[in-house]
Amino acid sequence: MKKVYIATNPANAHLLKGVLESMNIQTIVQGEFLWGARGEIPITPETSPSVWVVDDSDYDRAMEIINNFEAEEKNGDIEIKEWKCNKCGEANEGQFSECWQCGTSRPLS
Repeated sequence: MKKVYIATNPANAHLLKGVLESMNIQTIVQGEFLWGARGEIPITPETSPSVWVVDDSDYDRAMEIINNFEAEEKNGDIEIKEWKCNKCGEANEGQFSECWQCGTSRPLS
């Protein structure tokens, strides 16, 4: 397991986790529960929420996706497009990784 991202807050960590998992890269978020203790403990990279790839062989691909994501975010180019569920045909807003109607995962492309 390798760390690929240090987030500014738990929501940011989970957003990136969703982006990576939509590309079939299994991830976990660590350190999100320490976020509630901020003020009592110093917030450092070691205590900030972080995203980790489960399979080390996904590391390089995950870093490429993260770098592209950060560049798009910095430039304001992120556009989350609506998608249609392959199973039930329901239209879903772009931020959802699963169909709100039937729970089917979002298609990769």
